[in-house]
Amino acid sequence: MIRMDKPTGRQIAAARTLVGMTQSELAERSKVSVPTVKRMEGSEGPAVGMANNVDAVCRALETAGVEFIPENGGGAGVRLRKAHG
Repeated sequence: MIRMDKPTGRQIAAARTLVGMTQSELAERSKVSVPTVKRMEGSEGPAVGMANNVDAVCRALETAGVEFIPENGGGAGVRLRKAHG
């Protein structure tokens, strides 16, 4: 899985929305608090928070089917992983 070191808050918010997950559901799945998710999503640049919490949130979103797209000249983003089979 390709993921940059630290996604932006907007990428996390977009990823959560893309898979139809609430902030509460994401917090529960990643074992962090709702205020932690809110702070991450509200970040102007790279998601704020302890690295292990950001990683846990990203893993929960990736498990739900999201891919984080690194900055590659076209801008960082997110997309749904292509279903195999």
